[in-house]
Amino acid sequence: MIHSRITGTGSHLPARILTNFELEKMVDTTDEWIRTRTGIERRHIAAAGETTVDLAEHAARRAIEAAGLQPQDIDFIAFGTTTPDLVFPNCGTLLQQRLGCRGAPAFSLETACAGFMYALSITDKYVRCGDAKRALVVGAETLSRITDWGDRSTAILFADGAGALVLEPSEQPGILSTHLHSDGYYKDLLYCGSGVSKGFAETKPLMSVSMVGSEVFKVAVTTLGKAVDEALGANKLGREHIDWLVPHQANIRIIQAMAKKLELPLERVVITVQDHGNTSAASVPLALDVAIRDGRIKRGDLLLLEAFGGGFTWGSALIRY
Repeated sequence: MIHSRITGTGSHLPARILTNFELEKMVDTTDEWIRTRTGIERRHIAAAGETTVDLAEHAARRAIEAAGLQPQDIDFIAFGTTTPDLVFPNCGTLLQQRLGCRGAPAFSLETACAGFMYALSITDKYVRCGDAKRALVVGAETLSRITDWGDRSTAILFADGAGALVLEPSEQPGILSTHLHSDGYYKDLLYCGSGVSKGFAETKPLMSVSMVGSEVFKVAVTTLGKAVDEALGANKLGREHIDWLVPHQANIRIIQAMAKKLELPLERVVITVQDHGNTSAASVPLALDVAIRDGRIKRGDLLLLEAFGGGFTWGSALIRY
């Protein structure tokens, strides 16, 4: 049996850092209020003219280098984002052109904060069936472009960044399983209110994120708890087998709730929300790369990745790194 295995990871953050103290001057909030309710202390914001694909290219090149490959070796690209550079060509194709791996399938998909998990799941199946040998999976966002900086409920949360990894075939288990779900019933709790075929063309309203935070929190905690049980049950493993939880970095309270459910000490949870904020599809690969590069995550560790986003969409993956 052929498995897909992570052979390299990479990430990239814009140079500009926006602190809570700076936000105090922009909206009616305080550093203490933000830290207490979200865990966020600072976030990175893309510069004028700096795009989602710009961030993704840096992360992708770092992941490819870590895998011991050259950019032209990549034969498949899956790119999760909700803030694409253009309507088309898609971000995967734009990234492919920069990397020089012409002819490889390249696409982007939009499932909000779960975008990377969806891209990872699809790519895993392509590698396992033999249709991809050196695949690149990317999550990247410039959420600052769709953030209403006058809305204190969302302005404190969102940020920009990119993460990537390379998957290659292996005879040894790597990605043990992935699990994807969605439920459009909750679409009005977290959404961006305009698009190409609805709203934007007629009235051009402010294209920004809207969220009912308290309701999103309740559904996210319950739903992600079930996703954890699903991933462990599919592999006949218990919570005690997990070495590291690598969660979507949306809110420290959600992360703490997930750690409690797993009976994992926070020392076994990768937490970057304080430095990165919520980078949507980029948050899981960003956190994964940070923990691999600083030596916390080691070869052989069992990782549980999970994310939850607008739609609602959510996904989990159990991985032997």
